[in-house]
Amino acid sequence: MSLVVGRDTGGGIAPGEPPLEEAPLALRPRSALLRRIAYFSVVLATIVLAAMMLAQILSANGFEIIEFAILALFVLNFVWIAFSFWAAVAGFIIRAARLDPVNLRPIEALASASEGPISSRTAIVIPVYNEDPHRVFAGIEATYDSLRAAGGLDACDFFILSDTTKDDVAAEERRYWRAFCATQNAANRVYYRRREQNTYRKAGNIADFCRQWGLRYDHMIVFDADSIMAGETIVAMIRLMEANPQAGLIQTVPLPVRQVTLFGRALQFSSRLVGPMLASGMSFWHLGESNYYGHNAIIRTRAFIDHCGLPTLPGKAPLGGEIHSHDYVEAALLRRAGWRVYLLPDLERSFEELPGNITDYATRDRRWCQGNLQHLKLLGAHRLHPLNRLHLLQGAFSYLSSPLWVGFLMLSTADVVEEAITGHRYFTGTHQLYPNWPISMLTETVSLFAVTMALLFLPKVMGLVLVLRDQAARAMYGGGLSASVSLAVETVFSMLIAPVLGGLHSYFVASLLVGRGVAWNPQNRSERGLSVGEAVSSVGILFVIGIAWMAVLLWNAPSYVWWVMPVLAGLILSIPVAVISSRPDVGNWLRRQGLLLTPEETAPPPELLDLQTAMDREPLGDTQPGDALDGLEVPPSQFVPMEPQPLDRPDPKMGKALRPDAGAPGALGAETRR
Repeated sequence: MSLVVGRDTGGGIAPGEPPLEEAPLALRPRSALLRRIAYFSVVLATIVLAAMMLAQILSANGFEIIEFAILALFVLNFVWIAFSFWAAVAGFIIRAARLDPVNLRPIEALASASEGPISSRTAIVIPVYNEDPHRVFAGIEATYDSLRAAGGLDACDFFILSDTTKDDVAAEERRYWRAFCATQNAANRVYYRRREQNTYRKAGNIADFCRQWGLRYDHMIVFDADSIMAGETIVAMIRLMEANPQAGLIQTVPLPVRQVTLFGRALQFSSRLVGPMLASGMSFWHLGESNYYGHNAIIRTRAFIDHCGLPTLPGKAPLGGEIHSHDYVEAALLRRAGWRVYLLPDLERSFEELPGNITDYATRDRRWCQGNLQHLKLLGAHRLHPLNRLHLLQGAFSYLSSPLWVGFLMLSTADVVEEAITGHRYFTGTHQLYPNWPISMLTETVSLFAVTMALLFLPKVMGLVLVLRDQAARAMYGGGLSASVSLAVETVFSMLIAPVLGGLHSYFVASLLVGRGVAWNPQNRSERGLSVGEAVSSVGILFVIGIAWMAVLLWNAPSYVWWVMPVLAGLILSIPVAVISSRPDVGNWLRRQGLLLTPEETAPPPELLDLQTAMDREPLGDTQPGDALDGLEVPPSQFVPMEPQPLDRPDPKMGKALRPDAGAPGALGAETRR
């Protein structure tokens, strides 16, 4: 990764700074304003073009209220399609040219960020909540061993922050922690803390760590219970923070791994093929105003303590009160205080896991839906950066788009059915001499459909092109033919599953709007297959809607069926698709055929091999005497308050955000270290 240096002046390199090449680890965006003007210009032009095409189609035979509503819903949805498409185009160009998306300089090996001494202290914090202790500690072991091999272990401590509510699971966590400390000789490096009450969930868990022990560390790297990260990546992140005192947060791109079912493997393949490219495109225009995904990121601890205390939203739950999705908000609060937030997709070997079936995936999405819709109440918060407001809006629209698409399709169907029943109105005026002959807009309709499909699916093709042009990458996807066929399989599957997820998201939004909240239970990432009964319970209503919708169209406007067949097929086949895609044997069969392969499967990195070895091993026994670690669960506390941040007035600490010692390596002082 090629990175450049300079003082933080809010833009590029300040006059009199040393040459860029003299400090390869610093983050200093070039031509930020020009990039954003270019990006937003092509996005806006694409939206206007699509809107004009649809307006021409709708107005050909009369433009009434229903046509206006159809146009409005289409444009609202098309905005986010255009944003994603042009980010993918930017990412494709950047990756094809092998450029760093922040500085637009040639990429160097990540090892360039892994050399030299580390002068700061970092805590790796792992919040857990009723998770499988065997999997949690297998992941910790894999990351711990990788960090030791990378030479970064002496600069880091691990904190297992348990919010587990089940006493038997908590007892297992503590037993695993004791055994891990004994086998790794890690009693003064790996700590375990269980909170009695999981107030404010994960955000409260992290905040409690910051209040109790945050002052001991310059940075913290936040994991989820399923996170895995290479030691070299952790070391690179720490050195990047040391080299960039203006950086408050650096986010990697966590890639999904270890999927077995068709559902999980299809999402894993798509994320691996397109995700890094799309992240490069977003980093290209986000620059220092990027986002936070809640895990697999490094954060400057003092900045987080000073500026990221979460406020309470006005109104009642589920959309008011406690903030559930904290990550976007914390990124916005850091940026409001003057700190930069970066997304660096070239920090590789950062991993997570996904739910293995549509029911567990939708359960997770329902929680995120509630949290993201809450963000709408933050759009007017005082002094947020415009891009952070856009991030909050995009997060909400990732779920609001589903009911908007449903509304668009329903209104379009109603318009077609009405015309089929009433027929074309040749005379609309009292004294009209000549009839209004029907105008065919088939060519224009096909063109708009093709444009929309291209914007949706070309990013996947661009991801495939990046693989096919590189011999080593082709091999890691099973070869060029395998990668191409895999993309076709994933595309068909995504077309079938998209209407189902859209229907579920619409239900989630409607439930929240009428005041029905969500229970935030631990995620299920197992390879659990769904029974037919479970599938019927989860998506059966969508099957009924699909059948009824198709019957209405076949009876009144059969020619329109073909235009909505991709949506109808997904709804009508929702039950068998949900069942079949959840079966591990189907996913394993595809793997044996060389389909939906990813580089992490064909050439597993050492940390994933170590994780699997630890998972296959018998559960750790309690090899430590019962009281040998008593008193070593956590280091001594150095309490510091973490105040909720105001939404309607300036943060009183903003003026101190970029003081010279705020982010300098070692700024906390030796007396705050262990």
